This record gives sequence, C-alpha cells and structure tokens, in this order.
Amino acid sequence: MNSSSDKLLARHSSLVHSEKRKVVSHVQRESGEWFINTVLIDDLAVPFRYKRKKLYKSLVGAQVNLTYYPATETVAGVELEVMRVVRIRRT
Repeated sequence: MNSSSDKLLARHSSLVHSEKRKVVSHVQRESGEWFINTVLIDDLAVPFRYKRKKLYKSLVGAQVNLTYYPATETVAGVELEVMRVVRIRRT
C-alpha cells in the first residue's frame, strides 16, 4: 500500500483496500453532469461504483488497486450490496 491509502484506512475503519484485482466489466452511464462507473471484479459478484466528471477509458482486463467501503442500494424495492469506491488506480 502507499501512504495515501494508509492514511485513508487509518481515519476510516470501514474502508477496505484491495490490490491487483482484475476488472472483468466496466460500464459508464451519464447521470446529470456526472458519469457513474460500475466495475465488476474477477471472482466477486458485487459491483464497485464511483463517479467521475469525464468519461474514462475502459478498464476491462486491467489490474487495479481499489479503496472502497461496503454500502447498500435500493433498486425497485430490492436492497443490493454495492461497494462505493473512494480511490481506484491502474496497476
């Protein structure tokens, strides 16, 4: 881990850091002035979500380091587990 990840993890106990995770799916959709990015990681069934102001190149097949926290979202009355990404970096 690097120093910025260490600082985030020290301040927020619910944060999780994963390294060198392979991206199998990356979808971007526009929501107002933001782009909502949804990433699926190999061997995990939970979507990882983050927002950006601009479109990002596809991360499919790339290895990434993620700092995230677990959250729930309600879609059509059904609660789903999602991971809210605080920081994502290509390795």
